Amino acid sequence: MSVYLFAKELIRNSGAFIRNRMEESFQVESKSNPNDLVTTVDLETEQYIRTKIKEIYPEHNIVGEEYEADIVDSKSGYLWIIDPIDGTLNFVHQRENFAISIGIYKDGEPYAGLILDVMKDKLVSAEVGKGAFVNDEKLETVKTSHLSDSLVGISHKWLIREDIKAPLIEIVKECRSPRSLGSAALEYAQLIEGRIEAAMFFRLSPWDFSGGKIIGNEVGIITTDFLGRENNWLEQTSVLATNAVLQKEITDIIKKDDGFILAHDTFHNIHKSDL
Repeated sequence: MSVYLFAKELIRNSGAFIRNRMEESFQVESKSNPNDLVTTVDLETEQYIRTKIKEIYPEHNIVGEEYEADIVDSKSGYLWIIDPIDGTLNFVHQRENFAISIGIYKDGEPYAGLILDVMKDKLVSAEVGKGAFVNDEKLETVKTSHLSDSLVGISHKWLIREDIKAPLIEIVKECRSPRSLGSAALEYAQLIEGRIEAAMFFRLSPWDFSGGKIIGNEVGIITTDFLGRENNWLEQTSVLATNAVLQKEITDIIKKDDGFILAHDTFHNIHKSDL
């Protein structure tokens, strides 16, 4: 069995693990702030995934949201980047609209991506160079679009932050309509399926976007930061994922706002010497 086929089986089994675990009580705690939640199900699911990987591939490295990374060399061998529950607030409040997200790199290059909508048991996945699939149905390349006829995924909380809101509000005004699911992985899945045309996240960690970025590339989705620059795939970053035409329209709006650029790069600790 290939690593990709193993990953598909593992993510399905992990989804079943969560659905069964939800029938029992679990604890909810805060991490960095009262809205940054973690549950015992997050922790148990990541441990479940880690254990299953190590049973078959003990030499593979793993980076996850909830436990310390065991990565030694990101450019050698296989690296799994895991979010056991993307959309923990939705998991706690809604008991739906959350996902497991996995990105896999081989020798520093993208190998495979997987996003499972847990409660729908719907898997969006790709092995690099072989196309993207929803369950067993192959997806077509996404169509290009303009802002005026596009649905754009963007969190409302960034629209009220004074130092960055101006170009984001302009994007919201010019697009057909904004959307926010509360799960970056599920917004990526919608983007990959062609249900929205762009997804924007001012701050994501690698486990939030690695799977989606790898899958999206298979259907013509470009993933960069808000200024059109390549993301560092092992660090927090802003993420703009969309088709080529819309990517230019959005970055053109953002790039004309010097205040936004300064606030963005300061927030992400980016210096001119890094570019």
